[in-house]
Amino acid sequence: MKRGCDTDVRRAPLEAVSMALATTSDPTAVRRRALDAGRAAGLDAAGVTGADAFPEVARVLLERRERGLAAGMQFTYRNPARSTDPRATLPSARALVAGALGYGGPAPERPPHGVHGRVARYARGDHYERLGEALEAVAGSLRSDGWRAVVVADQNHLVDRAVAHRAGLGFYGKSSLLLLPGAGSWFVLGAVLTDAPLAPTAAEPVPDGCGPCRRCLAACPTGAIVEPGVVDARRCLAWLVQAPGEVPREHRVALGDRIYGCDECQDACPPSRVTLHPRPRPDVEGAGTGSGAWVDLLDLLSADDETLLARHGRWYLAGRDPRWLRRNALVALGNVGDGRDPAVASALRTVLDGDDDLLAAHAAWAARRLGRDDLLEGRTSAGPATADELAAPAPPPAPGAVR
Repeated sequence: MKRGCDTDVRRAPLEAVSMALATTSDPTAVRRRALDAGRAAGLDAAGVTGADAFPEVARVLLERRERGLAAGMQFTYRNPARSTDPRATLPSARALVAGALGYGGPAPERPPHGVHGRVARYARGDHYERLGEALEAVAGSLRSDGWRAVVVADQNHLVDRAVAHRAGLGFYGKSSLLLLPGAGSWFVLGAVLTDAPLAPTAAEPVPDGCGPCRRCLAACPTGAIVEPGVVDARRCLAWLVQAPGEVPREHRVALGDRIYGCDECQDACPPSRVTLHPRPRPDVEGAGTGSGAWVDLLDLLSADDETLLARHGRWYLAGRDPRWLRRNALVALGNVGDGRDPAVASALRTVLDGDDDLLAAHAAWAARRLGRDDLLEGRTSAGPATADELAAPAPPPAPGAVR
């Protein structure tokens, strides 16, 4: 008890200084310093909006969850009442500082040798780490002026797109992504919650920039954009490669060479097709380069859990289980592998002989798609998932199938 009393006594002068700073600082100057700090730390766009809740966004999340469009996704769908109310995280919040950090750049070419799986642009480097550092610079500026500040990025605490939209950073595209005028959607988003009385930077929302364009809807490999701005996660490849369980058989061919993420709707979007040249960020793996865009599928399938987590642990893996990466790699191998390649056949045989029935089922699918039914002969002790796969209609032959 005595220690607690002493702590309170020591803290009191600091709190008094903090309150003095907060009550004497010009809010306009506080906002300018905070935004300047964020841009200097790497933000490509930043803006301020009020900390009121987003009731319309909460209604949309609940409605889409009830329709099944969220599939098994949790994130902001888990608790819409919290993820749409900034004051659930910081009760004293009066303003939100939205930040966007770009990760676009020229698409790297596929390596000339071997068989590789593709990684979506946002996952090629730890861009959220860089975003968090830039937002922390904003928060640090606010704290130095005596205000409370909390960084929220890539978490289920807050719907970041809604914050960025209300702060005037961009408009909602038909893909459901936020598009920054003249720059498109190649940005990760986050926010700083603060009790500083900062005035909004945008008097009104950014006007719609899509017009009659529907290219993203047409480009989606599975038709997951079921109406403008509405994505059915049950069909979205970016979610299916993260979700646990089997990759739905009807979407495996559409998965192509992807092992993590999908960029098709963004690649098709005219505003997002501008060539962005991100500022050099040597501390971010793959930023502005082709590094991390391609993963050797045979190497992935032969690597142990520890190695896979060391290489790809920043990606979302359900239960932190690398088997979902192996599952994705098997589907990609079936789509882009060469059925005549002994190394491909050996990789499939190893999985088929293993004790993971789910992976064996995906290996069986890949073998059939590559015309290597010989790898499946004499397998009388197949598990239920593999047995179901063998009983299903054969997939269409892949370009690399043995004929």
